[in-house]
Amino acid sequence: MNSGTIMGMTLSAVISLGSVAVAFGQTPTPTPQDEPDFIVPARPTVSNPAEFQRPGVLQLEVGANSSTSIQQDVPVALRFAISRRVLVEFDLDSPYSVRGPLGSRQTGWGDGQLGLQVVVQHEDRSRPGLAIAYYIKVPTASARRGLGTGKADHSLVGLVSKTVRKTTVDFNAIYLLAGRTLRNSHTSSGQGAFAVTQKLNKRFGIQGELSGSSRNDRQPGAMFGLGVATYQINRRMIIDGGVRMGLTPDAARVGFVAGVTLGVANLYKHRH
Repeated sequence: MNSGTIMGMTLSAVISLGSVAVAFGQTPTPTPQDEPDFIVPARPTVSNPAEFQRPGVLQLEVGANSSTSIQQDVPVALRFAISRRVLVEFDLDSPYSVRGPLGSRQTGWGDGQLGLQVVVQHEDRSRPGLAIAYYIKVPTASARRGLGTGKADHSLVGLVSKTVRKTTVDFNAIYLLAGRTLRNSHTSSGQGAFAVTQKLNKRFGIQGELSGSSRNDRQPGAMFGLGVATYQINRRMIIDGGVRMGLTPDAARVGFVAGVTLGVANLYKHRH
């Protein structure tokens, strides 16, 4: 697949998402019972919810991931809800540390990512929430030091979410177009994630997730399981912590995750 084809596919995806964003950018004012929460965490699961936080809220997510002694990183995400249907996101994995094949460790900047998510259908009692998203990886990690590929990747995501009483189910299907490390071309693969979140009471909750990906270039396919506990301190802050387990031979055996989701500010608070 040549660079012209890649650029054409990317441009088409951006134009399509942009058209939907324009069409859905203005939505009726929700009733109080339909008003989104002040924050809606997207971490620490691989899957993201189809719907997100209240319009105008700038949401910050910071975490720490450790896969035994092989890899450690600090993922940071900024998510801003332009409206009830449109969200923009910036992610960065920094610092990022990985152990090489000879036992040497490299630490530095990780890759960044820019994304746009559009809600196609809001959830109600009889139907799930549906959304589509596009992400492009900004290759800020050093390929020479083995921290990244040095190539831009493109992801198209379909998102489905449904809440029944205190149980929420999220499913993401992902098409990944990734730059090859040794050639000036791209290769495609599929990813998927299925998560269940259970509220135990007003503050405590638990999450379980199965996620996996097919082989991509030199990266083997892998499956993971995740178990997490969450605690909501107030409407602006939720903390989480848990364990990620590799379920296939090429996946890291055990990893630990922890982090916090913060509602930094409501930028529409004084808008009339």
